[in-house]
Amino acid sequence: MKKKKSTICLTNINWIIFAMGILCIIIGYIFLALESLTLSPILLVLGYAVLLPLSLGLKGFKKEKNE
Repeated sequence: MKKKKSTICLTNINWIIFAMGILCIIIGYIFLALESLTLSPILLVLGYAVLLPLSLGLKGFKKEKNE
C-alpha cells in the first residue's frame, strides 16, 4: 500500500495575497511606532488573521498525480 502524500501548491495568487499580508503587517508596525492606535491594530489583525491564513488556505492541499 502506498501512502498518498499531500503537498501544498501555491499559485501566483497565493503569493500575491501572502505579499499583501506581509506588507500590511509591516505598515501596521510602522503606524504602531508612530502611535496611531486606531489604524495599526486594524492593519495588524488584517495581516495576521485574514491575509496570511487566506494565502495559505486558498485552493488548499492538492494530491500529487500518479506517474
